Amino acid sequence: MEKLKTFFEEINVFGHELSDKVRSLIREGNVRRIVIKDESGRTFIEIPVSVAALGAVFAPVIAAVGALAAMSSKFTVVVEKSGEPEKPAGPAR
Repeated sequence: MEKLKTFFEEINVFGHELSDKVRSLIREGNVRRIVIKDESGRTFIEIPVSVAALGAVFAPVIAAVGALAAMSSKFTVVVEKSGEPEKPAGPAR
């Protein structure tokens, strides 16, 4: 059995975009963990997506993320994914 590689991606978002971004990341199939940090690098919340993907836990997680959005204007979302990193698209023809 082949073990999937783990890689990290950092996404900068504004506070008003945070809930929507986390919601879309949770729905992705290869996301393992989401870490939300403020502008100075302090970690606010770590979300193990395998837990958050369960319906009963999903709503409170998004509510907590929405509350965080009011605390700062810019966030960094660190996403731990399994599988291969997406390759950038080649030049359009």
